[in-house]
Amino acid sequence: MKRNFDIAGIRFGWEAGRNFPAESWRKFQVETDGRKSDLAVTLFSEAESVCYGVQGYSWPGTSQIFRTEADVMLVSGDWSAGRILPLENPRNLQAFLIQMFYSTAVRRGLLQLHGALAAPEGRGLLFLGPSGIGKTTQAELWNCHRGAVIVNGDLVFAQEIGTGFLGWGTPWHGSSAYCENIGVPLWAMIVLKQAEHNAIRRLEGFEKVAAVSGSVFYPRWLDGGMELCLYLLDRLLGRIPVYELSCRPDEEAVRLTEEAVFGEYKSR
Repeated sequence: MKRNFDIAGIRFGWEAGRNFPAESWRKFQVETDGRKSDLAVTLFSEAESVCYGVQGYSWPGTSQIFRTEADVMLVSGDWSAGRILPLENPRNLQAFLIQMFYSTAVRRGLLQLHGALAAPEGRGLLFLGPSGIGKTTQAELWNCHRGAVIVNGDLVFAQEIGTGFLGWGTPWHGSSAYCENIGVPLWAMIVLKQAEHNAIRRLEGFEKVAAVSGSVFYPRWLDGGMELCLYLLDRLLGRIPVYELSCRPDEEAVRLTEEAVFGEYKSR
């Protein structure tokens, strides 16, 4: 069975019998309307041949082969098509799918970041930092105290649009429960630090580069992928302000961020 998904404006085709990539993907499914997929992935259901106990598969378009644990994906030279061999570990499917997607997305100006995106009144706040720092917690505080939509709790794509950037939700959301099929204008990136007292300050120069660059995913498997990511990161840092929030998980952290980000904008 063929299914089509629309993720950040990219049409993703999937073919694998009745299997669904994951429940969260239902939010991104679209009707088949004749539009050609930007990329397509097929999951082999069984081997095409078996001889001496050796399974055989063939696909003339193969350019590269990738493996995680015992699972294997074949991809075409332009990354528009992929074939996944029957999976030993179903959890590896998401790793293959996001690798396929990012290979197309980054060439269309989308940068992948490890972060949680909350959107109070449609204005995106992207919380960044290492795992366990409290990114999803801060997004939940904004949801609780300011009614913000949590676009994604773990993985966000930033895309340059005109003079600004959009933050896109995706089907990939890690251990977080949050993922929405929307894009919102990014207003600020908030790099988190745990502290006993709440404080916020705006970062500039190399300090903001160092603070954000560790949250970027770099497609090193893709020719020119690193250079393209660095270009997009430079554009992002030049357009979207970056703040360091030393915080506790409470409403005061929300208020301080609100005053720093939106209060500054209103005074321009």
